[in-house]
Amino acid sequence: MKLKRQNLPQLPASIVRPSYDLQSVRTGIAHIGVGGFHRAHEAAYTDALMNTGEGLDWGICGIGTRAGEITMRNALASQDYLYTLVELDDRPDTEVRVMGSIRDMLLVTEDGSEAVVTRLADPAIRIVSLTITEGGYCMDDSTGQFNAALPQIQHDLAHPRAPISVFGLLCAALAKRRSEGSGPFTVMSCDNLPHNGDVTRKATLAFANLIDAELAGWIEGNVSFPNAMVDRITPMTSVAHRKDLRQQHGVDDAWPVVCEPFVQWVLEDKFVAGRPAWEKVGVQFTDDVTPYEEMKIKLLNGSHLALTYLGFLRGYRFVHETMADPLFVEYIRRYMDDDVTPQLAPVPGIDLTEYKQTLIERFSNCAIADQLERVCSDGSSKFPKFTVPTINRLIADGAELDRAALVVAAWAMYLRGVDENGDRYRIPDPRAEFCQALVEEDEGLAERLLGREEIFGAQIPRSMAFRDAFERNLLRLRTLGVSGTLDLLLTR
Repeated sequence: MKLKRQNLPQLPASIVRPSYDLQSVRTGIAHIGVGGFHRAHEAAYTDALMNTGEGLDWGICGIGTRAGEITMRNALASQDYLYTLVELDDRPDTEVRVMGSIRDMLLVTEDGSEAVVTRLADPAIRIVSLTITEGGYCMDDSTGQFNAALPQIQHDLAHPRAPISVFGLLCAALAKRRSEGSGPFTVMSCDNLPHNGDVTRKATLAFANLIDAELAGWIEGNVSFPNAMVDRITPMTSVAHRKDLRQQHGVDDAWPVVCEPFVQWVLEDKFVAGRPAWEKVGVQFTDDVTPYEEMKIKLLNGSHLALTYLGFLRGYRFVHETMADPLFVEYIRRYMDDDVTPQLAPVPGIDLTEYKQTLIERFSNCAIADQLERVCSDGSSKFPKFTVPTINRLIADGAELDRAALVVAAWAMYLRGVDENGDRYRIPDPRAEFCQALVEEDEGLAERLLGREEIFGAQIPRSMAFRDAFERNLLRLRTLGVSGTLDLLLTR
């Protein structure tokens, strides 16, 4: 059964479908970067709210800024913007659910900048949300400043009426709303980076100041940028996932999304033009998201990086395969318990011991088959946010450095592009060639790699103790392999 609005009544009874009238949904959110995570998270929460009979004026219009997003747009458009969310778990009580919260999608490359800016400037749009990846915020990690030299930013500075970048589009739309008196919208980041709202605000104001200082002042005084902690493991959708959906559930979906049952969203309640009543479907609103954010980024994302490069070098290709190896489980437990947990402030409503056990169980989920390649991707952008802060604190405290140094040593080995079995693989990172050049020669490797302040900051290159720990673990990986290195580290 092809997934379309007219076919919804004929879908199997086991499939949850929208209980609301799709034609009654009005758009109130524009979302830039419609990928798997957005469709499994913000769009899923919004659909859940609509299923209660509320929030029908908060439908989502997707916005794409990259040429490659035409595939997603065409897939969704071919099925009336419906898609299937499939929960994957080792338990049998998982849900298959058709989502209807996304109602439209525009592409800069296809529909043009003017059409996108006009949509964003529509007074009905009261929230513009983002999932543009850690590297999409145009921030220089070594300086913490906006990088105006990037090609898309230079284009928008030269052609402010035909923007192609996220921040060019946001500022053009806000300028239009300001001139038309239709008021601001909330800009809400849903990306995995510390203080994501603050980062979005900084990048938006930096760009605005480059084109119009008065606009920047208006944005600063009127637009809100709430911080958020978001969490749901969402693997890349595979051909096998689509095939399984057809064979097991009778649904022909051009691009379903698969995810784990666990989902969490902690969000600061700072919205200038209203918001959906997401608290009715499980979103936790708070005045300060910082402790939740630190917990998630250091424990979940940091632990993901700690196991992923080691696992890939060992020859594993899925997270659950890595977690089936007792050495990896013990290593991750030690990393979380001994290196990260002492750095965390109390988190209201969260038992950290239970949370860490939940992470072990989530990483071990066989049914979700989360690809290590997905977690490995964009390492040069992930390290500054997920691992470097933990290392900096360990250095400052004079603490044990070997477990954390092994994470970096494993990345250095991973960048060589060959695992312990001699199998070659690609490096999914926009700066792959640059990073691979840093580790090409053994001589001076530590100085070249650790000295890149845009990745490792200023503190790590100055720490001889960390450099020694890095070189010690790099040598162990070369001579003992991954298992031998972990065995030695865990028996000390």
